[in-house]
Amino acid sequence: MNSKLHAVCNGDGKPLVLALTAGQMSDYKGAAILLNSLPEAKELLADRGYDATWFREALLNRGITPCIPPKKNRKQPVFYDKNLYKQRHKIEIMFGRLKDWRRIAMRYDRCAHTFFSAICLAASVIFYLN
Repeated sequence: MNSKLHAVCNGDGKPLVLALTAGQMSDYKGAAILLNSLPEAKELLADRGYDATWFREALLNRGITPCIPPKKNRKQPVFYDKNLYKQRHKIEIMFGRLKDWRRIAMRYDRCAHTFFSAICLAASVIFYLN
């Protein structure tokens, strides 16, 4: 009963795209799920788990500049803008706002679809209130 929430938010920290996957699934497989639903953007900030060459190339093909730090075991180092990466706190704040909802933070729902429904409800309230 573990799961992982993949989310995309805008520059204001409002949730735009959400996907719930199995907890043991890697982040870059979750990125493949979200890739087609990414909104128009200049840059995409993500953590190390999303560092994959195919994901970077797919973002560049869509005209999005990836700002993803390289994994520690990456053979070919890649550049990322460290000053721009400091803006990633906005997604962390969005996750914190989701966890303000006790039902989500404590994972009261056992079924994934019920849990994701609660997340979507909370995300829509967060989107319109902030």
